[in-house]
Amino acid sequence: MHLSESARVVFDVLAGTGTATRPQLAAGAGLSKPTVSSAVAELEAVELAAHSGRASGGTGRSAAIYRLGPAAGAVLAVDLGPAVTRVRGCALDGTLLAEGTGSRRDAADTVRKVLDALPAGAPLRAVVVAVGDVPIRDRAGERPATAKAGPVFDAMAVALPEGVPVHLENNVNCAALAELHEGAAVGRDTFGYLRIGVGIGLAVVIGGRVLRGANGAAGEVARLPYPWDDDHAPRHEGLEQRMGSRTLLRRAAEAWQETDGPRPRTAERLLALAGQGHATAGAVVASHAADVGRLAAAVAAVLDPGLIVLGGGTGADPQLLPGVRAELARLSWPTEVVSSVVGDTGTVAGASRLAVAHGIQTVTGAVRAKH
Repeated sequence: MHLSESARVVFDVLAGTGTATRPQLAAGAGLSKPTVSSAVAELEAVELAAHSGRASGGTGRSAAIYRLGPAAGAVLAVDLGPAVTRVRGCALDGTLLAEGTGSRRDAADTVRKVLDALPAGAPLRAVVVAVGDVPIRDRAGERPATAKAGPVFDAMAVALPEGVPVHLENNVNCAALAELHEGAAVGRDTFGYLRIGVGIGLAVVIGGRVLRGANGAAGEVARLPYPWDDDHAPRHEGLEQRMGSRTLLRRAAEAWQETDGPRPRTAERLLALAGQGHATAGAVVASHAADVGRLAAAVAAVLDPGLIVLGGGTGADPQLLPGVRAELARLSWPTEVVSSVVGDTGTVAGASRLAVAHGIQTVTGAVRAKH
């Protein structure tokens, strides 16, 4: 397929708006109306754009409305979470076409079901897989950098169509994008997203873009040296061991008294008890909040982000906010701290945005490469 430069620009604008008239496309693309008319005709001829009705103007005239055509295709976003896999299929204008949820073990089946639900004949332009690792490139292509997601990723990958570009992204970075566009950081182009759950992670957003670093590992706070004193040498990922939910539950077990009732087996249950006023649970959660506050102070000291969004299975619970804010204020300069509002679907929502961007680049960039 050979498209002119103006057709590529108009396609990009149309994908961003969903529907538009030719005057609107001209304004968005910065092109003349005759050039846009020619570009739209070019896109219609290859079914990358389609007529979608007419809009009445104030002068009584009507203007043709255009949308993406069937050849624009779709993209796939996969959140390969620690327990649950979430999958979304979207059009290149971001419209949700299909979605599914399954266990991590059944990730391949969940992907197949969503692929089967996409419009028949729509080409799949790109796939983004959110993983809890740092993606690296080797001779076999892009894949997770550690064994945490490796086997599950390999099993899921067999369900993907051959020849479709697959992009890996850190799941914390994806969640931060969701916060930026539709969550607690809307209107803020610089912030830190701190995830506290089974593990810990940080996404750094500066000027509306995720900072990835030279190795794609920016924000890997699990690697911060811990402990760091005269009597103990830092352990590999020692800070994550300290702050992860498994250790949180172990500290709860050590603090639990016979009169406290059944010991919580999950972090969710511990937080629920604390919310109900359970004294021991409240004390454990308060101690955990102070730990998170110290990590937030380290983030503020290095980045001065102005805003830190707390996410993750335990981090997003509003009960942590007072303790985190107090410890951060004690150790560092004023920094706003808020709870995540995108919930469990934040990672796949952010991955969907990335997938749409990659899908558009596949259409326009691949064509551009042929010149």
